[in-house]
Amino acid sequence: MAFYMDKMTVRDMQEAMEKTKTVIIPTGVVEQHGFHLPLSTDILNSTMPTVLAGDKLNAVVAPSVNYCFSGGELLGTVNVSPNTFGLYISEIVSEFVRMGFENVIVLLGHAGTDNINALRNSLQMLLRRNKEMSEKITLSLVEAWNLSPTWLSGFKLEPEHDFHAGMMETALMMYWAPELVRDEIVMDDDYISRMMRTDQDWFEKRTSPIETPYIIETVGQRDEIKVGVMGLPERATRELGEKICTEIVENLVAYVDKLENFRKNK
Repeated sequence: MAFYMDKMTVRDMQEAMEKTKTVIIPTGVVEQHGFHLPLSTDILNSTMPTVLAGDKLNAVVAPSVNYCFSGGELLGTVNVSPNTFGLYISEIVSEFVRMGFENVIVLLGHAGTDNINALRNSLQMLLRRNKEMSEKITLSLVEAWNLSPTWLSGFKLEPEHDFHAGMMETALMMYWAPELVRDEIVMDDDYISRMMRTDQDWFEKRTSPIETPYIIETVGQRDEIKVGVMGLPERATRELGEKICTEIVENLVAYVDKLENFRKNK
């Protein structure tokens, strides 16, 4: 069964660790998701699977880390430097290892190229600089979407893909928090929307004072973006959200069981 730290005492933690040595750290971001989804969408992407897994999930679930790097700049988005985020998560991981956990899972509800790269690099360096830790634990970086073949299929749609605040995220929100989903879907103009569906990093504006490969570019969000939806939210249904959620929960439970079996058979 799952053990939720935000409701536990020291004694509860002691009893939980007699049954599991796996901890899940959900991470999300406070970020715009168009005009139809709440700023907490990516937080729910990482926390709701652990809630709905319930008695099937043999792990301790830590309180979520709700701030990281978006890269977007629309109202309501809170950016934390990717390097700061990576180091912060590394500190949290180290604390769970100190407590005696042997399997640590960082569960991502938010993507972002810069965000994931920085986090992966920080976690790899944590193990590289701590040989004793690396021999003692497994450290996993699990993106929620990689637990759902249906969600992943949205990234592969042709000729345009479904990314941020699109069909898959909207469907999930319709399933686990329908009261937070607005009926009206607003989009940027056709060209901007199409470009954001074609390349999830198209929203970035890169400038350089001199045309030379040695200059470090300034990166920000394109001024013409006003809504920021990178997908096809009009295709979302609650039934699709339920299917994606079921896949995430089943595969998360199976992965935790795999780690626990590996630990017990070492």
